[in-house]
Amino acid sequence: MIKIGIIGAGRIGRVHMEGVTTGVKNATVVAIADPFMNDDIKKWAAEYGVKTCYSDYHNILDDPNIDAVMICSSTDTHADIAIEAIRAHKHVFCEKPISQDLGKIKAVMEELKKSDVKFQVGFNRRFDHNFQAIRDAVEAGKIGDVHLIRVTARDPEAPSIDYVKSSGGMFLDMTIHDFDMVCFLSGCKVKEVYAAGAALVNPDIAKVGDIDTAVITLKMENGSIGVIDNSRQAVYGYDQRAEVFGSKGQINVANDTPSTAVLSTADGVISDKPLYFFLERYMASFTKEVAEFTKAIENNTKVPVDVEEGLQPILIAIAAKKSLDENRPVKISEIKF
Repeated sequence: MIKIGIIGAGRIGRVHMEGVTTGVKNATVVAIADPFMNDDIKKWAAEYGVKTCYSDYHNILDDPNIDAVMICSSTDTHADIAIEAIRAHKHVFCEKPISQDLGKIKAVMEELKKSDVKFQVGFNRRFDHNFQAIRDAVEAGKIGDVHLIRVTARDPEAPSIDYVKSSGGMFLDMTIHDFDMVCFLSGCKVKEVYAAGAALVNPDIAKVGDIDTAVITLKMENGSIGVIDNSRQAVYGYDQRAEVFGSKGQINVANDTPSTAVLSTADGVISDKPLYFFLERYMASFTKEVAEFTKAIENNTKVPVDVEEGLQPILIAIAAKKSLDENRPVKISEIKF
């Protein structure tokens, strides 16, 4: 049984606590740390059978009985904690992004070269049943040569301005998942980015230097073309769709809904709206990505999303922001790493 320590008891830390304790058979959470540890967090952790709670995450890193850590703390701490965890010989599951600072990502990569620990980045959508079905079809050659990849990602409501201020911008906060998804679905890296965006949902987002609506065109290294469209607010729910079109056909996935029932009457045709919240939509994928992480530890095999794959969406996001600011296509090679 792989013993895990979770660092960070915020929303994503709680997601992973639930996922591991209810759905990962070969692992158990034995401790959790959060700088704001209090009685409410302790009570919540105890509900999942976790009684060891710390304010200082170093207690987890110093525990020889803990095999792996899950870094679910604030983004600005990810890389520093990851380096400490690698040095402590703990396997690492790091929530995305590794860092918004390319220098810190490079430091993590250098540390990994000196270690044999497993390091996985938390791009959970790769483990979603819909998107995995597209990837499987592409890998099996069922659509032939890939020509076009389309990803639609629209949140049900815009975040608060305080959140926007600290998010790193929409491309690094939200679209980073879609950049990863285009690479995952096509099996190819991005060569060039052109982004157009605006603040159409909330003008106050523009006042803090960000956008809430965007279309990004991606030229892939294999010659195919990717298109992403984003919005911070889709009033009908969490809109998550994708399509890959190729020389032999196309495959697409629609939104998950509470049911597939369709009511047809003289008044119209009515079906359920998409699932509203990301936890409803993606909880199974959060559980599966950790199950694959623990399987890689157990079998000493490659993790499904390594540090290099975790780096690519960040490079694309930085290039997209440069494209938006300079109103021109930007090659990934322009981003110095």
